[in-house]
Amino acid sequence: MPFIEELKRWATNRGERTAVVVGEQRLDYAQLLLAAKSHVRSTQTDGTASVALVDAQSSTELAVEFCSAVLAGTTVMVLDAQWPVGLRSELSRAASDWTANQMPQDGAPTPFLLGLSSGTSGLPKAFARSAASWHESFIRSAEYFDVGPDSVTLAPGPMAASMNLYALGESIFAGATFVALPQFTPDTALKAIADNRVNRLVLVPTVLGLIAARGMATGKSGHRIRSIVCAGSELPEATHALAREWAPNAIIQQYYGAAELGFVAAATVAKPPAMVEQASTEPAATEQEGVGTAFPGARISIRDEECMELGRGQQGDVWVAGPYPCDGYAWGDDGLAFRSEILVSSGGSSEAWYTVRDQGFLDSGDRLHLAGRASDMVIISGVNVYPHHVEQTLLGAARGASIAHEPEAKPDAMTVIVAGIADEVRGKRLVAGICMAPLAVPIDAVRQAARQLPAPQRPSQYFELSTLPLTGSGKISRAILAQWITEGDARAKRLH
Repeated sequence: MPFIEELKRWATNRGERTAVVVGEQRLDYAQLLLAAKSHVRSTQTDGTASVALVDAQSSTELAVEFCSAVLAGTTVMVLDAQWPVGLRSELSRAASDWTANQMPQDGAPTPFLLGLSSGTSGLPKAFARSAASWHESFIRSAEYFDVGPDSVTLAPGPMAASMNLYALGESIFAGATFVALPQFTPDTALKAIADNRVNRLVLVPTVLGLIAARGMATGKSGHRIRSIVCAGSELPEATHALAREWAPNAIIQQYYGAAELGFVAAATVAKPPAMVEQASTEPAATEQEGVGTAFPGARISIRDEECMELGRGQQGDVWVAGPYPCDGYAWGDDGLAFRSEILVSSGGSSEAWYTVRDQGFLDSGDRLHLAGRASDMVIISGVNVYPHHVEQTLLGAARGASIAHEPEAKPDAMTVIVAGIADEVRGKRLVAGICMAPLAVPIDAVRQAARQLPAPQRPSQYFELSTLPLTGSGKISRAILAQWITEGDARAKRLH
């Protein structure tokens, strides 16, 4: 199992060390192992009967139930307690059906985890992950991100989210302390950082921006933070600058991956001044340098629709090989979201490669640049349009105009989101949501920038957003924006 042997070792050798903190609740390593063992006995799990469902609010109880299922050797599925009751019931039935249809295979290990995709509607897809994939990930990520027994990690999103569930397992593997929140607000996050002497953050860029902005506004410095790890989307320059100001002593790193793929690429975005002054052969990455180079143990290849490998600078599907990807879907596989193929690599050998159809290219330094996911692509009058490029163009114009008008303006709250909505003539058309509060939206400058884009990439409507359209895990969602606009939601106000 991916971290159970380590849990037993830490419980024996450092049992009094705090393992998990959620709000006012906390468990040390000895208590966590004892509670997990007790839960195994109380549920009489034998590892073969069914999927162990963990359906609890973010709490130490969730950590205990998760560890209990892994300890028992059964397949575990962690549900988001914020999801509607009906959806959670559907997932429970799907898990039972999956169990009933499983055909024993000689020598094939039982998946330890059924992970869930983060869809905004419908039944989430479930992917099967092996214990070996997580265990190898822990070995590599603990070294790459310098996670050790003295690390105190705050993951402020829902514990059921794949990134945060992984951070919990990674902390246990390293003998560190994991901190979560019963409910996220920037103030509760700042309080948890102070109360628990948090020195490491694992979060999405949007949440980092919220915490850093609130910390700066209230004088609650992040000087104790020595490591910030961002994932879920590229780290915007403005958020990076704000985090650098709020947490001046932190190494800021980002990684690109997917729940189905695991780690793909990573980079160190910024180092504290003391480390910069030291001789280093590894320069810090910048936003222009993409999301980083291949994560240790992973290999990246860019391929066209026929799976032929493309050269440097050529855009195509991002494929990855290595020990981290999942073993496919338990249910919900439409053949579009995740694909695996035995392909010939540039060295001539054949092996398994995997993709979630993210689009990107490798530059001359083997750094990966992303252009968006194929599923985000909007077809407008027969032309393929990727929202990410349009967003960056409009955001640059908005920031430039705002700073020119107000030189002291902080650009950290500026966000542009572009989505496609149905259009009877063109099939789809682009709309843009702009969140600038408390600054006024420089709509003339944004429209002027859009006029420099090819016609299919120009939004037909612009909306001022009172809040960001976020998923439960804190990621910006184009689908939610499109839903707001289609339904006339008050959070998206039309700009004329």
